Amino acid sequence: MPIEVKEKPKYAIVAAVQLPSVNDVEFQASLTELRELAKTLGYKVVSTFVQKRSSFDATAYLGVGKRQEIRGFVHNDSEYTEYAESVVNADNREIDVILVDHEISPSQARNLENEIGCEVMDRTMVILEIFHRNARSRAARAQVEIARLGYMAPRLREAAKLAGPQGRQRSGVGGRGGGESHTELDRRKIRDRIAELQQEIVAMEAERKTQRARRQERQGLATVALVGYTNAGKSTLMRALTGSEVLVANKLFATLDTTVRTLYPESVPRVLVSDTVGFIKNLPHGLVASFKSTLDEALDASLLLHVIDASDPGFERQLEVTNQVLAEIGADEVPRIRVFNKIDHVGDAAMQAEHEAALRAQYPDCVVMSAIRPEDVAQLRQQIVTFFQQDLVETELFLPWTAQQLRGGIYANCQVLEERADDEGAFFRVRGEAETINKLREQFSRVGAA
Repeated sequence: MPIEVKEKPKYAIVAAVQLPSVNDVEFQASLTELRELAKTLGYKVVSTFVQKRSSFDATAYLGVGKRQEIRGFVHNDSEYTEYAESVVNADNREIDVILVDHEISPSQARNLENEIGCEVMDRTMVILEIFHRNARSRAARAQVEIARLGYMAPRLREAAKLAGPQGRQRSGVGGRGGGESHTELDRRKIRDRIAELQQEIVAMEAERKTQRARRQERQGLATVALVGYTNAGKSTLMRALTGSEVLVANKLFATLDTTVRTLYPESVPRVLVSDTVGFIKNLPHGLVASFKSTLDEALDASLLLHVIDASDPGFERQLEVTNQVLAEIGADEVPRIRVFNKIDHVGDAAMQAEHEAALRAQYPDCVVMSAIRPEDVAQLRQQIVTFFQQDLVETELFLPWTAQQLRGGIYANCQVLEERADDEGAFFRVRGEAETINKLREQFSRVGAA
């Protein structure tokens, strides 16, 4: 019988500076988000260190006293036991990493790491690592690599300093002459690799747009894209709307690749539903740009489902972040339905009813629901179908008995409201897209003439 080997737990601490421009609610929300990101990476956060300052320390982000406090915690050093018991590493856990809730400069990270004696990851590095682990498609992996290389390039100089003289050695004969240093060589390789990846992404994007256009032209599909804050329940809602098995995990950025499924039960017109990468506060602009193609389903969609976590006290912040990113990618003009999900997570039935009434008063056209309640999902599905049926026409089609082999095409492309027959053929009262109905008529006439 094989021996089960338990993975060693990984412990992290969170450190953050609160600037005067950031209020307490925003600050705590950002810290909570970073702890959730740590959870996604597999870390258990055992303590959080915060400091109010007018600005970040230029040399090592945190002030000297706070750095000493963290060093004492990391090493359980008796020299620093004058600090409150709440920050004493009583269990003597081995701290693997310090997670900093801002993007800090390479020199700040190096100095903080040297002084405390523990690996430092800033917020951007944490998110990049999550992207790297979760990207599956060729396009997503390429975008992740571009973002990581762009992040690494300015940090090579600090890495060379840590490596000592070897890191600064020139590439000329015998280490002399006008050759490039190892750092310069690495940076040039990074630039070349980024250029190569960008060309690949352009080619992949052109191919993907062509495939999408062909698919929609061939099948006449309407498209819905789920957008919203990460961990708002988009994947659960996607599974409920399409009857498909998609990854559902209580983690930030559980999935990065766009998933496309058909609305179930199928409707007329047939509707494609796609899930997109979730948004997050303080996501660096460079990362938004790198992941623009993962949001292209939102740009191409006829309708957006903007999914918001109704149980999050800071849901207005979710709205703000999503609206901002959609505006950045040019998708703010696409029609949308606001979907306040997870209403079942809001206290008891009375509290849920009160919260739902408040949301409907503030956002009159919104949907308040739980993706795990079938009746709620059915109502949302009907609202989606109604949106796409608003431009459908109602008419009658005649199919002679000599062309009954085309009968399936009527049911596949139209909603049949009534069917009757006489000696010459069958009559169908249908609802469908005008263009689709015209194509069917032309097809019937050609068969009839033959």
